[in-house]
Amino acid sequence: QVQLVESGGGLVQPGGSLRLSCAASGSIFSINAMGWYRQAPGKQRELVATITSGGSMNYADSVKGRFTISRDNAKNTVYLQMNSLKPEDTAVYYCNAYLSIRFPPTPRNTANYWGQGTQVTVSS
Repeated sequence: QVQLVESGGGLVQPGGSLRLSCAASGSIFSINAMGWYRQAPGKQRELVATITSGGSMNYADSVKGRFTISRDNAKNTVYLQMNSLKPEDTAVYYCNAYLSIRFPPTPRNTANYWGQGTQVTVSS
């Protein structure tokens, strides 16, 4: 059983900052990539940022230069530092982990897992 637990969402004014955290726990052998996605009302879920176990990062164009993803491999935790927030960043943010639950890390033992989501609202 794998759990991803997010924290750090909330209400912030435009131009403000928030930091999201997501901790993975349970039956985990290894975590390949972790990331953040978001879904605004009436829109599809979209990628925000991802980071591999080796530290390679990828960002959506809309958040480049404002958001920073980081990861603590020892704690199986991923963070998203969000600065210069805009009203269009308002969404439910979901944590994602592509991980293996046992050795060997074959496709059969590897899958995507999702957190329950945390609301981020940017409004004055």
